[in-house]
Amino acid sequence: MLFFSNAKINIGLNILGKRSVGYHELETVFYPVHINDAVEIIENYEGTEDIIFTATGNSINVTAEDNLCVKAYRVVKNDFPLLPAVKMHLHKNIPTGAGLGGGSSNAVAVLRLLDKKFNLQISEEKLLHYALLLGSDCPFFVLNTPCIAKGRGELLTKISLNLSAYSFMIVNPGIHINTGEAFALLDQGNFSTHGTLEKAIEKDIRQWKNTVINDLEEPVCNKYPVIKDIKDNMYASGAIYSSMSGSGSSVYGIFEKNAGSNVIFPSHWFCQMV
Repeated sequence: MLFFSNAKINIGLNILGKRSVGYHELETVFYPVHINDAVEIIENYEGTEDIIFTATGNSINVTAEDNLCVKAYRVVKNDFPLLPAVKMHLHKNIPTGAGLGGGSSNAVAVLRLLDKKFNLQISEEKLLHYALLLGSDCPFFVLNTPCIAKGRGELLTKISLNLSAYSFMIVNPGIHINTGEAFALLDQGNFSTHGTLEKAIEKDIRQWKNTVINDLEEPVCNKYPVIKDIKDNMYASGAIYSSMSGSGSSVYGIFEKNAGSNVIFPSHWFCQMV
């Protein structure tokens, strides 16, 4: 059984403070975009291992046991001990360490595949619980619709943001940025003083350039100037709005439908219009 797991972008990212346990309080908009990985699961009738994991496509810099797909299987197996042994294959197209949520999306794909393939009848509430065990932004991919996210990204409220009238260009220069690294670059005394993001995105999209801010963008761009160059190139080529997604290193531009084809980036970079 095969599932195509999509990416997300962050529209704005307000860092509001830091909890005593180390996590940052944030506010962001998660928006799904149609860049996909493929996850396939088949039952392993002859194997002695409960899971055999393989991957192709973009390189993944973690061991199989540390991959979120395998962890998702283990989370479900803990509640369903009779879950059969499986072979699982991931074809990776979404860049990793890129602020696009690919790994989180893959994990939720595994939850959904196991539920459907083995008729586990897992409720959405339980799926959200499993997803949160796997990562702060995993619950978003259970809902997979535009959401305001708060807390550390797990407190989700669906919103009626519809950008289907526009095209998105997603560019990743091949720089892997760990989320912890990005937050470490943030001046800890310089938390967001913008207004609420929910009010900012209600304005015309042409006003977002000055009001919808990613607080991690400036410190990350200071270390990796190429990210700012990509954003500047987006605007020079007609983007209505452009931003780094999440903790980077991906940058997206929002263009009028069927525009933006004149934007040219190095051929070895990931670059896709959706």
